[in-house]
Amino acid sequence: MVQVSCIANGQGVEVAAPLLEMRGIIKEFSGVKALDGIDLLVHAGECVGLCGENGAGKSTLMKVLSAVYPHGTWGGKILWEGQELTAHNVRETEATGIVILHQELMLVPHLSVAENIFLGNEITSFGGVLNQAAMYQRSAALMAELGIPEVNVAMPVSHYGGGHQQLIEIAKALNKKARLLILDEPTSSLSGKEIEVLLGIIRMLKSKGVACVLISHKLDEIAAVCDTISIIRDGTHVATRPMGELSVEQIIAMMVGREIQTLFPREAHEIGEVVFEARHVICQDIDNPARRRVDDVSFQVRKGEILGVAGLVGAGRTEMAMALFGCYPGHSVATVLIEGKEVAVHSPSDAVAAGLCMVPEDRKRHGIVPLMGVGYNITMASQRKFSRAGVFNMPAEMHAISQWIQRLHIKTATPVLPIQSLSGGNQQKAVIGKMLVPQPRVLILDEPTRGVDIGAKQEIYKLMMELAGQGVAIIMISSELPEVLGVSDRVLVMAEGRLTGDFVNEGLTQETVMAAAVGKTMAQAA
Repeated sequence: MVQVSCIANGQGVEVAAPLLEMRGIIKEFSGVKALDGIDLLVHAGECVGLCGENGAGKSTLMKVLSAVYPHGTWGGKILWEGQELTAHNVRETEATGIVILHQELMLVPHLSVAENIFLGNEITSFGGVLNQAAMYQRSAALMAELGIPEVNVAMPVSHYGGGHQQLIEIAKALNKKARLLILDEPTSSLSGKEIEVLLGIIRMLKSKGVACVLISHKLDEIAAVCDTISIIRDGTHVATRPMGELSVEQIIAMMVGREIQTLFPREAHEIGEVVFEARHVICQDIDNPARRRVDDVSFQVRKGEILGVAGLVGAGRTEMAMALFGCYPGHSVATVLIEGKEVAVHSPSDAVAAGLCMVPEDRKRHGIVPLMGVGYNITMASQRKFSRAGVFNMPAEMHAISQWIQRLHIKTATPVLPIQSLSGGNQQKAVIGKMLVPQPRVLILDEPTRGVDIGAKQEIYKLMMELAGQGVAIIMISSELPEVLGVSDRVLVMAEGRLTGDFVNEGLTQETVMAAAVGKTMAQAA
């Protein structure tokens, strides 16, 4: 247990002094204040939930704390155990015990688990020779401490899935003797079981006196492990309260500055004739061609219909979408018909030209060009739209960029700002905009609200309803059953690459969907 000093509260009661205190933190980018006088207190053994909309300043505040933004590039003061902290790089903050786990994992795929855990902090013997045995032993002990002794620390990190990799990141932090662990959206790509394991580890760390700051848009996770919640909006501090004092509705209202009456704003829209049909979609496993990730799936979508696609991790939903969009990295077969006519889709450009667009699951890898401007990221898939007789119409492109930034409420100081500077939610809005500029007849949305705050989620749902009202056929893949049931007209369910459910969303329950998701037949699930 970490020992902390105590101070009197003026009533003769001893109160533990904070491990960390941030006072009046100010951070500007190009004259725009991203943080405007933020305060934050964290005690040893306490988990503080940091909440706010995308672009509110949560990640920026934590980058200030961890010296990703070094001392001198921001205003205010940071106190660590009562002493001012003036770190100029991440190594200095890690030396004090402050370790940040970024939303994007910072692991080297081809290195072993042990090599990743000790990267930059290797154990060496006399003469500077790496002590592999000691590193393997310590890594194995950390894996056992985190409840995953089955992990072979000699295997490359790429051998393990996202859930295990997230825990390996935590082991890496504990190896640096973390006393304050910052977790930035740690569950955004984890399954339900993996999330439970991670939350259990946070509870274990708290019991050992390790402090945590948890950034998450999932308020049920915040409620499950956080003692205190601190809410910021537009770079300003709104409230810091004990978790038990606030309802979910109160937290949402403080985050977005308004009450959200209905998270899923269902609007009546007309559903027309079949506009899209996929026949006999097959995707072979990249590593094992004898196995099918998608096994002969066929379905139809009607004009103005929102088709939800549910299923457990590994069901083949994303692989199916990639095959339809012409970007599955392995061997795939699919017959695609749009408005009754078969179209040849061998690449994403073929799909876009045919009126089929897709927002990918992983926006970092497949949705954006990080160093390019926000505006270019929005129009990059529609360059032909702004060309006539070999002449590019730049004013028309800039007008379209301005329209979509405004329509999607993308928070950016300027359209030429590199998109990597934006919050994850605003990046997601730009990726959606990119796929709307070509005016699709069919739109595939793969996990469209992953890593997106509640306010932005509602904006995306409203946009989906608006598009459906205009006759766009929408295929939405989502791992969140309330989302699937909240916005879909019809729900497909996949299990182990096969279609196990096709339900009209009238009185449809999560239990029925889950029954199909675990592999029961459509008759059994109904």
